[in-house]
Order: sequence, then C-alpha cells, then structure tokens
Amino acid sequence: MKKIEAIIRPEKLDSVKTALEEKGYPGMSVTEVKGRGRQKGITLQWRVGEYRVDFLPKVKLEIVVDDKDIEVVINTICEAAKTGKIGDGKIFVYPVENVIRVRTGESGMEAI
Repeated sequence: MKKIEAIIRPEKLDSVKTALEEKGYPGMSVTEVKGRGRQKGITLQWRVGEYRVDFLPKVKLEIVVDDKDIEVVINTICEAAKTGKIGDGKIFVYPVENVIRVRTGESGMEAI
C-alpha cells in the first residue's frame, strides 16, 4: 500500500475530487494548508505599493491505495490539478505498512 499526499491549488480541489471519484477512488482526507516553493511566495500590487505573500493557501489531499493503483491515481491528480503555471503543487508517495479500520478491526486493503 502507498499513501499519496498531493498539495494542490484550492480551486482545483473539486475537479481532482470528481476525477478521482470517476476512476473509483472516492475516499480521501483533505486539509487546508499554506506553503511556498521555489518562487518564495508572490508579490501583489496594492494601492499603497507592493505587498508580499510568503505562504500561499493550498489544500493537501491524502489517499491510501493499493500498489497496483498508484500510477492511475497520480496521473488522475496531475491531469485534474494542472494549470501549467508555477504553484500547481507537488505529489509525495509514502509506503504504508498497515491500515486498521477502527469500527470492524479489518486490516490491510480490506480496511481501505
């Protein structure tokens, strides 16, 4: 099993969620986060001058999938979240040793 963490633009959340549901992956956790990458935030023009925003609002999706599904999920997220501009996000993939469903005690892929 693998855990996919995708940090994307907030305005792309609905399209990513819909694309994943259409591929059969409806389960996910979503967290509002702030971050910055190589561009180190953005500079905005304000009436009195420039204003620097160091940390931009993003959302973090967390999804645990079977190893065989990893490429489909990653490609789906990339296609739905991409604008082609700086700040589209990042995807991180981590190994998952086990998952336990609290309600039933099921473990492994049965718990997902």
